[in-house]
Amino acid sequence: MRTGFFCLAVLFLIGCKKNIEKENLRELNGYWEITEVEFPNGQKKTYTISTTIDFIAFENMSGYRKKVQPKLDGTYQTSDDAERFEISERDDAFYLTYSNGMEQWEEKLISLSENSFSVQNQDKKIYRYTKYKPLNLGPDAKTPK
Repeated sequence: MRTGFFCLAVLFLIGCKKNIEKENLRELNGYWEITEVEFPNGQKKTYTISTTIDFIAFENMSGYRKKVQPKLDGTYQTSDDAERFEISERDDAFYLTYSNGMEQWEEKLISLSENSFSVQNQDKKIYRYTKYKPLNLGPDAKTPK
């Protein structure tokens, strides 16, 4: 009886796994801050603050990703460097494939929502990101009420 219940519970959990839908890929657009890296051995590195964040622009299964540095006045300092990527779907998952002319690599998109996403690279490291919330400390900054 316990074995049957356990098997049913496992099947239920597997069945409830939410797959990423193609129409939700637009959620990738925006500014993202890394929060954690999980290594294949289970160890984790947590980032409490980052001096650079990722900006992702995506449309029609391709886009680019670039590093930007937030400034205290709410603007961003950036360079012209960007990593272009294509998104492909295979094995019931989405993959971001980057190519810069000298090398090619990919990341598997393992979760995606309006406020967070995570990817797993070819070394089995999992990178977790949350939507960046800018701090505006400039003279035009509005004080929260």
